Amino acid sequence: MAQNIKVIGIGDEGQQSLLPIYEKWITESEILVGGERQLSFFPDYKGEKMVIKGGLLSLADRLKEETKRVVILASGDPLFYGIGSYLSKKMEVEIYPYLSSIQLAFARMKEGWQDAYFTSVHGRSIKGLAQRIDGRPKAALLTDEENNPAKIADYLLSFGFTEYKAFVAENLGGEDERCGWYDLSKMAETEFSPLNVVILKKMKEGPSWTFGIDDQEFYQRKPDKGLITKKEIRTLSISALRLREESVVWDIGTCTGSVAIEAAKIAREGAVYAIEKNEQDLENGQKNMKKFRVDATLVHGKAPDGLEEFPEPDAIFIGGTAGGMEDILDVCCSRLKPEGRIVLNAVTIENLVQAVEAFKTRGFETEITLAQISRSKPILNLTRFDALNPIYIITAERKKED
Repeated sequence: MAQNIKVIGIGDEGQQSLLPIYEKWITESEILVGGERQLSFFPDYKGEKMVIKGGLLSLADRLKEETKRVVILASGDPLFYGIGSYLSKKMEVEIYPYLSSIQLAFARMKEGWQDAYFTSVHGRSIKGLAQRIDGRPKAALLTDEENNPAKIADYLLSFGFTEYKAFVAENLGGEDERCGWYDLSKMAETEFSPLNVVILKKMKEGPSWTFGIDDQEFYQRKPDKGLITKKEIRTLSISALRLREESVVWDIGTCTGSVAIEAAKIAREGAVYAIEKNEQDLENGQKNMKKFRVDATLVHGKAPDGLEEFPEPDAIFIGGTAGGMEDILDVCCSRLKPEGRIVLNAVTIENLVQAVEAFKTRGFETEITLAQISRSKPILNLTRFDALNPIYIITAERKKED
């Protein structure tokens, strides 16, 4: 079994960032593990140096069997998007953090960070960042060479994030440290060091929408307006999905994207995947995504074709099947995660019966709500009601085994 493994955080200034006791532990260790940059801070080290390359699984397997004294060097705080969390789940380690780059960046910015949102696009896709940070007073981002400040600025501007300014802190703690404020348009044109942190700060109020966005707010097909899941039906259907913040959601037959957009604002740490067969509706869906700051995956296709590219969902909304209900439900019911939910909207009695029977044969229990909605409408100095088409909202869950 591994003995005496210490994970020590280190700053960009190298040995100067270490407490004397940490330096003593490093000197007395027999194996020093770290990235090339961290190991370069110790040119006179007498023991074995081990460079971290590739995945951490092989490193963990190697260290599990190591009996020598090991010190692992990590950048900043090993438990903040670092290797500390991973290694501590695999073996017994002692962790000694340094200041994280985020903490140092807020110090240079001279502002508190208890109200900030933290996320990372370092080695990760930027997909979905829009809904994750929309409306946050402060958002701190760990970046990399691909998802650099200029790319982040271009991305945010494409969703209209003009109410934010950015504080970029480069080479924190090093000789080439540089910090400054940037408008997003200026940041998009500036080159930065690969080692940087971006903090976004909301300088004024931007657009915001509460749950149940009014239908007229969405771009819709003209002159055939109305091809949208109406607000009242939409809120009932999304409520039936029981989404969590990290849910993965499918929206089949997304049309204007209204359900996908509202779902993404709830599942902002998850992901939304939408499919639509009509090109004109797809174009409106894309425009709506930009307007409402939702970065969902929106594809052109007729389900079930294309669904194989989507990851396993926690929830599925089916707004339309275009006559292919059996094939679509084959895929949806087989791919749905345990304890997931499917909500299907049907307009006709025939589709209702077909859907309920199809779910039953696939081992799902259904609950049906008939929504008959009427909206008030002024007529001269009086008020009357206009009825919307009745909709069957079918909620399906896999039967629980006894």
